[in-house]
Amino acid sequence: QHKDAYQAILDGVKGGAKEKRLAAQFIPKFFKHFPELADSAINAQLDLCEDEDVSIRRQAIKELPQFATGDNLPRVADILTQLLQSDDSAEFNLVNNALLSIFKMDAKGTLGGLFSQILQGEDIVRERAIKFLSTKLKTLPEEVMTKEVEEFILTESKKVLEDVTGEEFVLFMKILSGLKSLQTVSGRQQLVELVAEQADLEQTFNPSDPDCVDRLLQCTRQAVPLFSKNVHSTKFVTYFCEHVLPNLSSLTTPVEGLDIQLEVLKLLAEMSSFCGDMEKLESNLKKLFDKLLEYMPLPPEEAENGENAGNEEPKLQFSYVECLLYSFHQLGRKLPDFLTAKLNAEKLKDFKIRLQYFARGLQVYIRQLRIALQGKTGEALKTEENKIKVVALKITNNINVLIKDLFHIPPSYKSTVTLSWKPVQKADASQKRASEDTTSSSPPKKASAGPKRDARQIYNPPSGKYSSNLGSFSYEQRGGFRGGRGRGWGGRGNRSRGRIY
Repeated sequence: QHKDAYQAILDGVKGGAKEKRLAAQFIPKFFKHFPELADSAINAQLDLCEDEDVSIRRQAIKELPQFATGDNLPRVADILTQLLQSDDSAEFNLVNNALLSIFKMDAKGTLGGLFSQILQGEDIVRERAIKFLSTKLKTLPEEVMTKEVEEFILTESKKVLEDVTGEEFVLFMKILSGLKSLQTVSGRQQLVELVAEQADLEQTFNPSDPDCVDRLLQCTRQAVPLFSKNVHSTKFVTYFCEHVLPNLSSLTTPVEGLDIQLEVLKLLAEMSSFCGDMEKLESNLKKLFDKLLEYMPLPPEEAENGENAGNEEPKLQFSYVECLLYSFHQLGRKLPDFLTAKLNAEKLKDFKIRLQYFARGLQVYIRQLRIALQGKTGEALKTEENKIKVVALKITNNINVLIKDLFHIPPSYKSTVTLSWKPVQKADASQKRASEDTTSSSPPKKASAGPKRDARQIYNPPSGKYSSNLGSFSYEQRGGFRGGRGRGWGGRGNRSRGRIY
């Protein structure tokens, strides 16, 4: 009946600023009354969303959710996703709010629009759409995030994960591990399998390729918080023992200032507590043992007069030894007669001499640290120097406990320690016992995607006494993978460009 009048409003988009402002309000207002002009109306509103006048653009964007009815919703979601590339902050916020409001009308339809742009859109749109999902999904109520919606997110995410950069992978792990349906044991298992696929644990490991090393570390970091006594780390631990440990000294990384060897050993130590039944346990334990020996020096030979025969006192790498000894202790539990039955008597004797020498140096150092920290509390412990000493004391105490276990006849694997960089569990006695039995508590119900390693402090202890970097490192903050998609984790093929309204 008023079709001509509505057409006149649509034609207003070709007029001056006043006409456009009126059109931006009236096109959505009467949109539902003219289904036969739906396409023309949406296209007219889109022209306004791209107007040179920022106030007209904002008005047009603000009204877009009114077009999100029935079959039009995915299209509106697709348009809004493309509009995320706006550099005007007020406009960008309007787009975010509009997307959230149509999410509440039809989550799956909205996700369809977002994922189509993530898979096919411009790089800037893809990047912002992923960021939108990683920050906004967790704010949506349960009635919006149904099981069906979460399954849709998982299915679509798997398509995207076929070709991602390292940073995108971290964000997708954050998105997926926040989904309620993946908080279960089987859900976490699914996530671990996704990470293992990304890490490509079937491929030959190339220690001199920084991208290959980076990829493995980035993936392992995502997997670590998912492991528990029910979700095993066996696949990763096996790969580290068989491929990474033998190449430890030749590992390369594009990240400046990172002690890559220590980083690898820390990840191995964290995973070792959740390792299940391993196929080649004896051979992998042997690799771990051989690597441990490299950092457990023999005492320097003494001259006849009892003085050091001019040999330099060996340097004790406490941080490395903590990780290796802990991993050996964890896996050794599965084959308790390794030291007594699998090693010849000479080898065992040699190992005991090394342990003894290390323990002696350890005792001296623990005494010095305790004297230095005696009577210090609160603020005094927060100075950089004392923080270093506190963490050094944790490391040396841990090594001491583990060495004592191995000195038992036969060697024992009963002691439990909390790795020096892990937070001490504050819990009552019974909970504490349970958490210590696994050395770090099972991941919380809501497993976060990225291991919160950035919470760990980075220490630089005195050189020569223990490794140059006691702390850890968060790739997420330092770029991690090099270059955009198409370099770090494989090319992403030729995707269409331009507006796909």
